[in-house]
Amino acid sequence: MNTTFIDTHCHLNFKRFNKTREQIIGESHNKGVAIFIVPGTDLFSSLKAIEIAKQDNSTYVAIGIHPHHTFNKEASNTMENDIHELEKLIIHPKVIAVGEIGLDKHMYEDTKYENYQISEEFLNAQKEYCIAQIQLAKKYKKALILHNRETKKEIIEILDKEWDEDVRFRTVFHCCEPDEGLLAYAQEHDIYIGVDGDVTYGGEKATFVKKVPLAMLVLETDSPFLLPEPLKTQKLYPNTPANIHIIAQYIADLKGITMEEVAEVTTRNAKRLFGLKL
Repeated sequence: MNTTFIDTHCHLNFKRFNKTREQIIGESHNKGVAIFIVPGTDLFSSLKAIEIAKQDNSTYVAIGIHPHHTFNKEASNTMENDIHELEKLIIHPKVIAVGEIGLDKHMYEDTKYENYQISEEFLNAQKEYCIAQIQLAKKYKKALILHNRETKKEIIEILDKEWDEDVRFRTVFHCCEPDEGLLAYAQEHDIYIGVDGDVTYGGEKATFVKKVPLAMLVLETDSPFLLPEPLKTQKLYPNTPANIHIIAQYIADLKGITMEEVAEVTTRNAKRLFGLKL
């Protein structure tokens, strides 16, 4: 396959891939994936991503603490320690972004945390972590990968306060919710929109992505999650970066253009987003 892709969001650092990681990287290369961006969701997975990147030239890293993992971390000294640890990692040459960070009010049933609930204290902890990590990204001039689920109002309030011209064209709404307000904000601030396998499920997400200019899109698999169709119906889990061409082809069909054009433009967008000189 001559077409080249960048998977801007794949969790190759998750234990789901511990026994198959090298094989999956090889298969993905054969399907045209030239670069993998592997985001952390906590300190352990951020460090794991760096370890993978040390072994694989095509892998780059985002470090960060996902809002889900700020549960029971209301104490400010805990956050200070976590940010201090992230700052130790951010100087590694393979770290090109801070992420996956943000806000999330979704009530997850599948979670490792006991008594998980969306309280005011929890949301405040999420906000504090999000702000501190945005400031870390600005300090070290890294890109931002933003997770936002059911928190449009809150995430926009934070971005309005923390916005800096240095993060224009250097920020992405990961797996962006199909929301016209978010799209308008992204257009105004030159924020990229991450598109994952759920676009192939049709419905609101497909309608939304059809409206997003190609110049704003980057491709993500969110592996091992969000398996695209028809693989989801066939239950061919887990999702891997090798499936990114399915997402690209679906977008091409939505927009009435070629997959090669989708690959070319989204790859160019990803290089600008992450400052990749390839």
